Amino acid sequence: MTKVAIVVLADTETHGDLGRIANALTSAKEFGEAGDEVTVVFDGAGTKWVPELSKPDHRLNGDYEKVKGSIAGACDYCANAFGVKDEIEKTDIPLLEEYSGHPSLQRLVSQGYQVITF
Repeated sequence: MTKVAIVVLADTETHGDLGRIANALTSAKEFGEAGDEVTVVFDGAGTKWVPELSKPDHRLNGDYEKVKGSIAGACDYCANAFGVKDEIEKTDIPLLEEYSGHPSLQRLVSQGYQVITF
């Protein structure tokens, strides 16, 4: 079984960013459907996607909901730096602060996850 960590770094500003989050969600869904172990982490500007995708009227909300069980969380430090910490705290997505306020990519790699960034 493959173990994959999908790390979303894409901002919410451009059409290209929308394409990256769509590809991240599609990839998470594909790995999950194949029976692989998948975890999704929102980091950097990617933390801004959590409140956006949580909106029921967002065009990617359905895809987000399909992979929600695979979401490990969002970076606590970056959520604060990008001004979305309060909004994320209103969702059921946890804030991760394993290493100096950030998610630990080292932990994921040491556990055998292949890291894919979007």
